[in-house]
Amino acid sequence: MTETSELDDSFHVFDTTLRDGAQREGINLTVADKLAIARHLDDFGVGFIEGGWPGANPRDTEFFARAREEIDFRHAQLVAFGATRRAGGKASEDPQVNALLGSGAPVITLVAKSHDRHVELALRTTLDENLEMIRDTVSYLRSQGRRVFVDCEHFFDGYRANPEYAKAVVRAASEAGADVVVLCDTNGGMLPAQVQAVVATVLADTGARLGIHAQDDTGCAVANTLAAVDAGATHVQCTANGYGERVGNSNLFPVVAALELKYGKKVLPDGKLREMTRISHAIAEVVNLTPSTHQPYVGVSAFAHKAGLHASAIKVDPDLYQHIDPEQVGNTMRMLVSDMAGRASIELKGKELGVDLGGDRELVGRVVERVKERELQGYTYEAADASFELLLREEVAGKPLRYFRTESWRAIVEDRPDGSHANEATVKLWAKSERIVATAEGNGPVNALDRALRVALEKIYPQLAKLDLVDYKVRILEGKHGTESTTRVLISTSDGTGEWSTVGVADNVIAASWQALEDAYAYGLLRAGVEPAE
Repeated sequence: MTETSELDDSFHVFDTTLRDGAQREGINLTVADKLAIARHLDDFGVGFIEGGWPGANPRDTEFFARAREEIDFRHAQLVAFGATRRAGGKASEDPQVNALLGSGAPVITLVAKSHDRHVELALRTTLDENLEMIRDTVSYLRSQGRRVFVDCEHFFDGYRANPEYAKAVVRAASEAGADVVVLCDTNGGMLPAQVQAVVATVLADTGARLGIHAQDDTGCAVANTLAAVDAGATHVQCTANGYGERVGNSNLFPVVAALELKYGKKVLPDGKLREMTRISHAIAEVVNLTPSTHQPYVGVSAFAHKAGLHASAIKVDPDLYQHIDPEQVGNTMRMLVSDMAGRASIELKGKELGVDLGGDRELVGRVVERVKERELQGYTYEAADASFELLLREEVAGKPLRYFRTESWRAIVEDRPDGSHANEATVKLWAKSERIVATAEGNGPVNALDRALRVALEKIYPQLAKLDLVDYKVRILEGKHGTESTTRVLISTSDGTGEWSTVGVADNVIAASWQALEDAYAYGLLRAGVEPAE
């Protein structure tokens, strides 16, 4: 089922997205979702994938059954999660312990209480019996040929309350045969210096192999994980994109990137770090959450530069304002065009868009001034690369890139006595020396304009049939005169192979939308290789 990994066993990257990460509010994974994520994680090259708690619910039981049959793991080992046996019983007779064996997983993680008050109040047993529950369960699973890791729940809080008992739990697990004893910051309240001190002390006093599981309630989960590594932990538990209960878990991707690029530890198979951005976004799609644009290493803004000062330095040497080469993690550098832009920003952005500015300082100066003037009016080009490229190409060509010319447009919203609504738009255009008048209805005035524009132009430009409006955002800018205000609209459009964004600004939302639609259609035709006709 699992091929021998090219990595040795000296350091573990352990992913618990399918178990702990699935506890995030808003995530509801089907079995098919869990299988898809497991394939992505294995493709990324993590050493262990914790799949869930077999026997606790039908979904996790089905996942393990299907994973055995449907996934040929190349890098990872599948891990089943469960608890130590019940107080007063025997591990060999405990139904949930045997359900772990029935999962077929080669590795089992047991959660054990390490906080004395939790033992007495939650388990309702004695401290000594808790230690025996750990020893008996670990020994039994080891006798059945399973590798065992033990998660010491609430370890850091337990260590603060009763350090000797917390260390006794670590010793009991290690001496019974657990390969790794994981110290869990279950409440997420620790800080890096505290974690480092505790891990170092526990390691020195017990001699056990230690791991770390950090929650992010103080915003320190990644830092706490790395602090534990500094103190000697050789097993890190994380989740993809930091998914998890409350505010989340230690984020797999910045932890792995730091280990590989900052610590020099080989924790992934060769070449897999370059897959990191793709894997992060792919998993976000499966769980149906928008990828965080500002996530370290893998966010689309992780290597985006806006200030003109930064751009000038980057033009000389990208390393001056980037801590790594973004290609190392499968990301790319982006130049943002804004009113903070200088000449270097425009030159680098032009190069990124494939527009040759030819070192023309006068041309670049005109673009800089035009951008600053338009941003003063309310335009923004940070998230509207397509509108900026049209502007740039117009300046290079010395004339507008017109595929059609608007004579007029009109949108009508009709409220009827029965409470229903009707939206109708009429557009009058010139394209290829032909005057076109078209009318269409829609489920809103902007949708009606979009449809009318299509009716008018698709016979002349059949390429437009592939275009779909995929996102629409409206922002009301600061008021200008009394109650009047300026509206900015961002439209995202796709042709099935790519997506682009355009911007429009006007004193009402429909006029701003029309501007963004005009740019969206013009850019779509430009992408399709159609020559301007006007």
